[in-house]
Amino acid sequence: MDELQRQFLYDLLSVASPSGFEQGGQQIWLDYLEPYATELRTDAYGNAVAVYEGGESETEIALAGHGDEIGLMVREVAEDGYLKLSRIGGADSSVTRGQHVTVHTAAGPLAGVVGQTAIHLRDSEDGGDEKVTDMFVDVGATDGEAAEELVDVGDPITFSSGVQELEGSRLAGRGLDNRTGVWAAAEGFRRAVEAEAEATVYAVSTVQEEVGLRGARMVGFDLDPDVMIATDVSHAVDYPGAPKSKTTPHELGAGPVIARGTQNHPQLVAAGRTLAEEAEIDVQLAASGGPGGTDAVAFYTSRGGTPTLDVGLPNRYMHTPVEVVDLEDLDAVAALKGSLAARIDEFMPITPGE
Repeated sequence: MDELQRQFLYDLLSVASPSGFEQGGQQIWLDYLEPYATELRTDAYGNAVAVYEGGESETEIALAGHGDEIGLMVREVAEDGYLKLSRIGGADSSVTRGQHVTVHTAAGPLAGVVGQTAIHLRDSEDGGDEKVTDMFVDVGATDGEAAEELVDVGDPITFSSGVQELEGSRLAGRGLDNRTGVWAAAEGFRRAVEAEAEATVYAVSTVQEEVGLRGARMVGFDLDPDVMIATDVSHAVDYPGAPKSKTTPHELGAGPVIARGTQNHPQLVAAGRTLAEEAEIDVQLAASGGPGGTDAVAFYTSRGGTPTLDVGLPNRYMHTPVEVVDLEDLDAVAALKGSLAARIDEFMPITPGE
């Protein structure tokens, strides 16, 4: 990953993009791809698409990730000036108390904190299962009238944790789910363009994945490609006390995750594994026998069915302000996506079965 690619990732991570409020991140993504794309476009809800028209091939392949993140929202401005909360997507109440947050208002970002009663004043059983809707944000307003001058109901809220470089190639921060995925889609697209792919290649950054795969349903129907390669984070459970029996155990630094089952077409699974082996990219496999929860689920049932593959990025502590990934894994995801886009015709046509 060179300095330009790293800065692109950091730029994506620096902008708040909770579901329904993705515009800032989507614009950064489009600006990065402009030099490589034949066409850039967005739809009414902000799904962003970059197009490379390719050569003689009639195959169309899309590389996708979702551009939104989880967050909070102002549900009510109380008379005492505190902001009552609701969730955007799967925000985790267990890590919400005592956090610095930013309220994204019409006038600009507003600093606040999620209140937490001091440990000295709590009963021993307090705080174990409190809901986000029982919590509040303190922005320093002295009463409700003062708070209403600052915020509106429906203003989104994000944790204020920034990007932190850890040892080696590890990176921590908020929103790695799934800025890493849209970074990989953009980088895979760039690499396919530089390889002069014969297929038409789309890069896609969807909106509103965290609230029900809604953007993927829109753009999947609109594009109707022959092949879709989606990237989201997958659970890395290589830390103390991790519940390894609840998922396929993946590790940071062990490479991209290729899922098998349900939406993951066997031919594309085989293609991904073949290209990874040729490029000496280590991969991990995932068992995907349930309904799934990534954009790939929406893409593969779009229209008459779209052959789809999930290429995941191992991620520790998902849906917290301190998610951790390995940048070498991320670069490998982008390389694999770019190779699939550049060489997809070697694996066409897509037919049922192995």
